Amino acid sequence: MPSILEFSYMQIPLVDLKQQYQDLKEEILSSLSELMESSSFVKGPKVDEFEKAFAHYHGVSECIGVNSGTDALFLILKALDVHPGDEIITVPFTFFATAEAVVNAGGKVVFCDVDPERYTLDPSQLENLITPRTVGILPVHLYGMPADMDPMMKIAEKHHLWVVEDACQAHGALYKGKKVGTFGTASAFSFYPSKNLGAYGDGGAVLTNDKKLSEKIRKLQDHGQLKRYHSEVIGYNSRLDAMQAAVLKIKLQRLDEWNDKRRKAASFYTEKLTGVKQVKAPKRFSDSKEVFHLYVIQTERRDELAHYLEKKGVSTGIHYGIPLHHQPPFKNSKIHSFPVSEMLSQKVLSLPFFPEITEDQISYVTEEIKEFFS
Repeated sequence: MPSILEFSYMQIPLVDLKQQYQDLKEEILSSLSELMESSSFVKGPKVDEFEKAFAHYHGVSECIGVNSGTDALFLILKALDVHPGDEIITVPFTFFATAEAVVNAGGKVVFCDVDPERYTLDPSQLENLITPRTVGILPVHLYGMPADMDPMMKIAEKHHLWVVEDACQAHGALYKGKKVGTFGTASAFSFYPSKNLGAYGDGGAVLTNDKKLSEKIRKLQDHGQLKRYHSEVIGYNSRLDAMQAAVLKIKLQRLDEWNDKRRKAASFYTEKLTGVKQVKAPKRFSDSKEVFHLYVIQTERRDELAHYLEKKGVSTGIHYGIPLHHQPPFKNSKIHSFPVSEMLSQKVLSLPFFPEITEDQISYVTEEIKEFFS
């Protein structure tokens, strides 16, 4: 039976979506009620409105709403006519969906290790991986940290390769003053509920300035048709749900405000962890404006610390504990060593983080971390 002292622990979730809903409840329910009255549940005005708003927010011409970030990546690659044996360079330190989309589209994954500070694709290793079969580069803006895009884009241009950005964790992030998701041929976003811009279920979007590519993706995501019952190609069923679009349009108006709160919370975390030698806080870069989808520390005693914090009421996460080249589907691939990805997979720990997190909650988490290492 728990002691009285255990009941005094502060309970802090890794992500808390309840406060955000309470703040938006009236506006969201009003929009959903309007949608129910119209009965326009598939495609329709709510989806059109969100697509236009999300494209405008990024300063691009085309946005196609789809049913997940995974499908956003997959449909881009299918529309780019990836063929069996075509090599696509991406990172092993990311969520499985990045490489999964490459394989499902018919391509071959070629891994490039990540930069130890940014946690994103290391451009200095990129050129050595390019072969006559290479068709594209798929960088991931991980944890809300922009990848180092300038050298990557120069290499891509030199070798006549396309670049597709996995921006599923980086809504609103800036690299050299420009929003991520606007550098390459196209980009993929996820609206999974815990993302900086999250739906109330699955959802995703593709951004591009290429109208021909956009038209191909629109066909692929709706059974090969642009006009109902006129299917021009074999496609898929990957439409953004109208109810999710209604929620996302409302949330999009608050995205910059929420990202500002994330940056402020991240700064407070880092300040409170200063002096804890056993912990490495995330590094900030002068060329980037991060959006901190996650606040991720490194520590040699990751698993012990996570277990300790759990007992103190603090939820944590590991993003990601198994690099992709160690996952069963890629184990038999001809691979090289990826020491940075392997090192990070053993050390990273995500601390509780969301726009509404309070200084008291952060102070509690960091004091418990100090107590653990003392």
